[in-house]
Amino acid sequence: MILKNHFKPISISLSPNVEPDDIGLVLKLIFSFWKWKKPACRQAGENAIRILEDEFKKYIGVKYAFSFNSGRSALYAILKTLNLPQKTEVLLQAFTCNAAVNPVLWNNLNPIYVDCDENSFNMDIDDLNKKVKSLLHAQGRVLMVQHTFGLPANMEEVLSIVRQNGLVLIEDCAHALGAQYQNRKVGTFGKAGFFSFSRDKVISSVYGGMAVTNDDEIGERLCRAQADFGMPNRFWILQQLLHPILLKFIILPIYNFLDLGKIFLVLSQWLHILSKAVHYKEKRGDRPDYFPKALPNALCIMAHSQFNKLEKFNAHRKIISDFYYKELQNTRFILPEPFDETQGKKNIFLRFAVKHPKAHQIIYDAWHKENILLGDWYTTPIAPADTKLDKMLYKIGSCRNAEKLSKTTLNLPTHINISMKDAQRIIDFLKKWK
Repeated sequence: MILKNHFKPISISLSPNVEPDDIGLVLKLIFSFWKWKKPACRQAGENAIRILEDEFKKYIGVKYAFSFNSGRSALYAILKTLNLPQKTEVLLQAFTCNAAVNPVLWNNLNPIYVDCDENSFNMDIDDLNKKVKSLLHAQGRVLMVQHTFGLPANMEEVLSIVRQNGLVLIEDCAHALGAQYQNRKVGTFGKAGFFSFSRDKVISSVYGGMAVTNDDEIGERLCRAQADFGMPNRFWILQQLLHPILLKFIILPIYNFLDLGKIFLVLSQWLHILSKAVHYKEKRGDRPDYFPKALPNALCIMAHSQFNKLEKFNAHRKIISDFYYKELQNTRFILPEPFDETQGKKNIFLRFAVKHPKAHQIIYDAWHKENILLGDWYTTPIAPADTKLDKMLYKIGSCRNAEKLSKTTLNLPTHINISMKDAQRIIDFLKKWK
């Protein structure tokens, strides 16, 4: 264990969006246990579940939105509603999380990995064309497009490939709530899309997600799936409610002293006081028993509170990202592609991803010398780093750009709790590596 300097910790994860009003809300919810679970049905009246879903579909611009207890539960539900034959190929990019792969495996489908573009971190169109042509029958196969770090994928070229080959398009918008392409919000281009509200996403209810579609048949099936999945148990709900409180009052305040905060976090997860972001079963392709489930009322209340602050959150992310752009020009850091918003594109910068040949050393030194937790999305082609790649059916060498990026990419925080002073502290550290 290392005694770090006196600076307060800067974190990119660990429920970064939490503000004082969120803490007050969660404290009220803990003592209002009768609000924790309510039926997620269309005729349930104006409960928090229906309010969140109705407001979400209006914001995105879709006919249907259904909440689930995670983005992977939402993806699992979408794939289930498609009624695909077993072992149907699902094309998805490497340089992703196992949460995007596991629902494919849990539905007994076959993931086909497409390499990513080194500049945008999104799917490489040339490799996508190559992988589609390698399929014996592309018609009816699924293409899942990820909008990595909040940067919209090149949907014009993607849609061209979808139309030419009869693919079913699903959008992975876990990083990209509010992002736009050609003045349309992501999540509206495909047959269906899904979003994540997990602890370090654009908005957060610790766990949570949403499936969206304009397709009437899929919408009806998603409604049935949500009801069939049922709610998580009350103990699981309590774990999520405790997360922001323990982070705020115990874990983060002592994080910079002999790693006590990290030890407390690990111990809390081991004792099942708090839940893990990724269950150990998921790292080997297995499914924990709390997936898939509907999103309980208490977490919908949390998500709705955050959703009401979405524009503020994303405006703040842009301010911080503009500062990083300005300060890191003419350094060894390779910056994300700037977006021309006059062309109808909007990057919401969930994280400001940069490249550097010593990325892993920078991440290590930032924490151990400066008490700054920089992001490590993704240090392997499928994260987290201890994911069993063979269980994900990923073959080393099949996506060389993704494997290269996993060694050279680090992410800078942009969330609402990063002040300009914090951003300057990060820049001062990074400039030692320029």
